[in-house]
Amino acid sequence: MPKKVSEKVAKISKKITSSAEIKKTKPGAQSAEAQYTAKQITVLEGLDPVRKRPGMYIGNTAAEGLHHLIWEAVDNGIDEAMAGYCDRIEVALLPEGKVCVADNGRGIPVDKHPVTKLSALETVMTKLHAGGKFGDSGYKVSGGLHGVGISVVNALSVYLRTEVKREGKIWVQEYERGKTKSKLKSIGLTKERGTTQIWQADPQIFSVLDYNLDLILKHLRQQAYLTKGIKILVRDERLAGKSRPYMFYFEGGIASFVSHLNHKHEVKQEKIFYVDKEQDGVQVELAVQYTTDYRELVYTFANNIHTVEGGMHLVGFRSALTRVLNNYARKNNILKEKEDNLSGDDVREGLTAVISVKLREPQFEGQTKAKLGNAEVRTVVETIFNDYFSAYLEENPRDARAILDKCLLAQRARAAARNAREAVLRKGVLDGLTLPGKLADCSSRNPEECELYIVEGDSAGGSAKQGRDRRFQAILPLRGKILNVEKSRLDKILANSELKALIVAMGTNVGEQFDVHELRYDRIIIMTDADVDGSHIRTLLLTLFYRYFPEIITDGHLYIAKPPLYQIKKGKEAHWVFTDEELDSLVKKLGGGEMVSIFAEAEAADSGSAEVQEAENEETKAAKANKLNIQRYKGLGEMNPQQLWDTTMNPQTRIMKVVTIDEAQKADEIFEILMGSDVTARKRFIQTHAKSVKNLDI
Repeated sequence: MPKKVSEKVAKISKKITSSAEIKKTKPGAQSAEAQYTAKQITVLEGLDPVRKRPGMYIGNTAAEGLHHLIWEAVDNGIDEAMAGYCDRIEVALLPEGKVCVADNGRGIPVDKHPVTKLSALETVMTKLHAGGKFGDSGYKVSGGLHGVGISVVNALSVYLRTEVKREGKIWVQEYERGKTKSKLKSIGLTKERGTTQIWQADPQIFSVLDYNLDLILKHLRQQAYLTKGIKILVRDERLAGKSRPYMFYFEGGIASFVSHLNHKHEVKQEKIFYVDKEQDGVQVELAVQYTTDYRELVYTFANNIHTVEGGMHLVGFRSALTRVLNNYARKNNILKEKEDNLSGDDVREGLTAVISVKLREPQFEGQTKAKLGNAEVRTVVETIFNDYFSAYLEENPRDARAILDKCLLAQRARAAARNAREAVLRKGVLDGLTLPGKLADCSSRNPEECELYIVEGDSAGGSAKQGRDRRFQAILPLRGKILNVEKSRLDKILANSELKALIVAMGTNVGEQFDVHELRYDRIIIMTDADVDGSHIRTLLLTLFYRYFPEIITDGHLYIAKPPLYQIKKGKEAHWVFTDEELDSLVKKLGGGEMVSIFAEAEAADSGSAEVQEAENEETKAAKANKLNIQRYKGLGEMNPQQLWDTTMNPQTRIMKVVTIDEAQKADEIFEILMGSDVTARKRFIQTHAKSVKNLDI
């Protein structure tokens, strides 16, 4: 290991295990610490499967898998914190692609393992299913991959060094691609404790080796919210002299998390509801706050693992939420005798909630642990939330009334939307008999091969209709900018003719009756002009899909077409260019010297500026001298049908972007800022990012 990197690791290790910062153990913790020895390490199998099929253990070998190595190392420190032995974790991104994760927990045991006859440390680091998270006495609760984690990091690293401070000594061992490289040895004495891991991801395994600091900060901030009292420090040491330290520490736990999620939203409650209780061996931590928004934002966790598909803890929470609010509304005569109860959808509009449960034996559905399956957790969450949220409403009548007013407004709006939807999407409307007249449908009735182009304007729509393959490509032109659905309820959306046409054309219905399996086209493709208006229309459409048709995005049905920006002609040869960087490169390759830009004739005619015309004439002369004709396309209508087919619609040659939601929380914040009602937040965002905008079109 290079000397500079080694010195940094030593400093981090020394700082992280400073005896002054070690959290005092809870009553009885000392005896548990003494019992955490090699006898508690259970061995199941070796590491070879990890290198052969890494995707099975870390998801993939791209950016997601690369960062998963950090999550696994951090999870070991989090498990120590949940057990009451660690209050500080530090993550450092080092030069040469190395990463250092250090904690001040008990340190991995180093005594000899009775089965492997190796040290417990070497057993944990080199055996796949080996760790203190199996059996009865290692950890009460844990996250990670239940002992798989750090050995997977070792297997997929070209180099890994472990430093353990335990029982008065500093122990060190090094590994290479999962194999032991040096014997375990003591290199000094210490009064401190903890574990430091430093590794370098294997370039033979990973296609991406660049760590994303923003992604790391987001994940670790979340872990700090979920583990009250833990300090997580992050340093980026990759650029000398430009490192910036970050520290996350939230005494309020997930109540602070909810406050963070809602910091840009108008809230209905003055006081966030928060409860942290244990029942039947399950610890439940839950925070709730309502906003004036229409969306529901709920995050669920089990042993600090984000269960993105929910599970039994979410089912129990939702059941209790609906029941408690209806009981309170009836008891206080807010809901009259003849009025219908509030539905689940009514009480979830504007809801922000974080649900975190910790249990000894979590049962996750699927390898990715996206859903919690423990049936007993539903009862525990339902009981605790029912009791404490009922008390909260009684003790905070003003907040209770604000929540119920929000729910009743949602109920009335949902009834109005239902009536509007029934009028629009009556029986038979999706059978192809009453499709919108502006839709140029395809002849195929097999959704798996069909695609729908949503096109900006009649001009581009005309070119697209003429240039398409009528067998499987349908065209729906939209006139002007559609309604901003971020500020609108469903009844207003269904009253908009452009959006109504799109909903009917897709065939999925909307709202409570939405069914992604009824989608008439496997690919929905947004095709707009490459200018400011086109970008705005694309953003409005993305907002629509994100808020009302999220399954179309998550199931991989939504795409963005990428039309060319330029056409370069040299003699009879024509080249299509999609970026300014490509333009520069191609101009030089064709011998054109500096880039010369000749705008489309229609744009030049619209400019009406003598100076602009004179400048363009000079550029034209220069281009002719270089025998290059460079034309900038801002509108799809500037291309004839054949050109549009060749560049943007032909499956053999076109370029399209698939729309994904990798970070739902960040996406939600961005949509709220850009499309919401808070003008100040939007102005601040524009001012902050104005200088980083490329190809600004004014």
